[in-house]
Amino acid sequence: MPISVQNMFKERKFPFLFAFSFLLISVTILLFSYSSSSSSLLLSTNFQVSDPLPPPPRPLPTRSPNNVPVSSTKPVSKTTAAASNVDLNVSLDIKWENCQLGPLAVDYIPCLDNWKGIKELKSRRRMEHRERHCPKPSPRCLAPLPIGYKVPVHWPKSRDMIWYSNVPHPKLVEYKKEQNWVRKSGDYFVFPGGGTQFKNGVQSYIDFIHKTLPAIKWGKNIRVILDVGCGVASFGGYLLDKDVITMSFAPKDEHEAQIQFALERGIPAILSVIGTQKLTFPDNAYDLIHCARCRVHWDGDGGKPLLELNRVLKPGGYFIWSATPVYRDDERDSKVWKSMVALTTSLCWKIVAKTVDSTGVGLVIYQKPSSYSCYKQRKEKLPPLCEQKSNQNVSWYEPLSYCISRLPVDRMGNLLRWSTPWPQRLSSKPPSLPSEPDAGDIFIEDTKHWAALVSEVYLDGLAISLGRIRNVMDMNAGYGGFAAALIDQPLWVMNVVPIDAQDTLSIIFERGLIGVYHDWCESFNTYPRTYDLLHASFLFKNLKERCDIIDVAVEMDRILRPGGYLLVQDTMENIKKLNPVLRSLHWSTTLYQGQFLVGEKGFWRPSENDNRKET
Repeated sequence: MPISVQNMFKERKFPFLFAFSFLLISVTILLFSYSSSSSSLLLSTNFQVSDPLPPPPRPLPTRSPNNVPVSSTKPVSKTTAAASNVDLNVSLDIKWENCQLGPLAVDYIPCLDNWKGIKELKSRRRMEHRERHCPKPSPRCLAPLPIGYKVPVHWPKSRDMIWYSNVPHPKLVEYKKEQNWVRKSGDYFVFPGGGTQFKNGVQSYIDFIHKTLPAIKWGKNIRVILDVGCGVASFGGYLLDKDVITMSFAPKDEHEAQIQFALERGIPAILSVIGTQKLTFPDNAYDLIHCARCRVHWDGDGGKPLLELNRVLKPGGYFIWSATPVYRDDERDSKVWKSMVALTTSLCWKIVAKTVDSTGVGLVIYQKPSSYSCYKQRKEKLPPLCEQKSNQNVSWYEPLSYCISRLPVDRMGNLLRWSTPWPQRLSSKPPSLPSEPDAGDIFIEDTKHWAALVSEVYLDGLAISLGRIRNVMDMNAGYGGFAAALIDQPLWVMNVVPIDAQDTLSIIFERGLIGVYHDWCESFNTYPRTYDLLHASFLFKNLKERCDIIDVAVEMDRILRPGGYLLVQDTMENIKKLNPVLRSLHWSTTLYQGQFLVGEKGFWRPSENDNRKET
């Protein structure tokens, strides 16, 4: 007769109970392990789930809906097993087609090449046709590759030479042949470092600026520069050696593919224009602004273009203007110079240097005031001071203002002075941190979080080849911690602050980094194939409520180079939505720790044969 459990306790048969329990637990564990391993085999070989990586040594901050860390922290949960039980072998049946724009398709930028919207403009007098006019709905066609496209030349060699077949636009070679902007040499474009104002080369020009005003200390008090009308961005490219990062910009105009040349070289650049709308930068962002024959009429529209420069230039910052009105005395140049003197005087800009070099090229250096004293002493209060505004500095589709922007203040209301010198400013507490008591601690924790994540997961654990990465974009940058953690790598990061996230772009600039505002429901102001790595940390939480994830994936495919990577950290819900779209674009994808999706773009583009098969 079987012995009951109650009798076992009475007869003190504990050894038997212990052995029976141990056997039962062991069998349960074996069955669970077999079930998990079997389910992982159901995944497609095109979508791999890697072995779990060790979690970062520090707990990761939780994030608010706007991607800014909150003070409480908790470790990342190990969701790899759960991810293995989710059917990721799902592919969307999308009939992809190349953009039907003839030869223009390879360089298609939807919001700048919307010819229908441009034709409907009432005026082009203020460069309205070079501004953003996004088509609705967003196009879902793919930009084809140029014939003979190759993997780009790697940095630092790319600064001086790129493949001709990747940017096959020879117009600048002929148009600027006397100024040494760019030359064609066999299968390459080469960049001798010349420019309209750089008759002895850009390095000599940079040295000339420092000699003219020794207070400008490259890589110390001057870290972040805006180069207006940058050409092929040689000025910004050569300043990289001095620990200076330059946001070079120019419009997409008759100077064919300037910005595309810059990005192919591995130099920070963006398509933009000072027309009727504000630049997509925060107030008081740049240490120095540079214009070498940038063809902007600063006194146009009542001086609004120069007022816009004043807005994005920090107090005490410098504006370098190298143009013919500075050093020529003909009637036209004299008239422009006289107008510039009146305008800069009304802005309280002070001339701190004005000179001409041995080639006959001259420049003037202005300095923006760092207090209100001059503004108060003006006889005519024109332009007026701007009204006080909220903390949000977003300048997205905002018209230019006819007013002088307010000087920045700290959390106590005191006027801010010059930034901490580089490189200390990268890790110093930014003055624009929120006023909450724990804001400083949150910033420090965010910096530690990204340092640990980048070091122990992104660089060591993910299958990303850093050797071919130069141009990086953080699509949801927060405080810029991702870029800060990569500062010692031979790459640069464009930090993007989405318009539906908390405005942290001022903090990014205060750290000595660069970035822009953007709405990811629209296309970005860059040419196709201009970034090597796109990073998206919890980007889709707010985005999915406003636009289709397919449209975002199309834009990522447009701006990423073949062979480039997409690194996504997000919830499994969003990863499950994104992965099938990437697979339909013939990307290879890998999942790590149930939350890190790595996509690699290939060289595939739709062909007529593909379309015949689908029909």
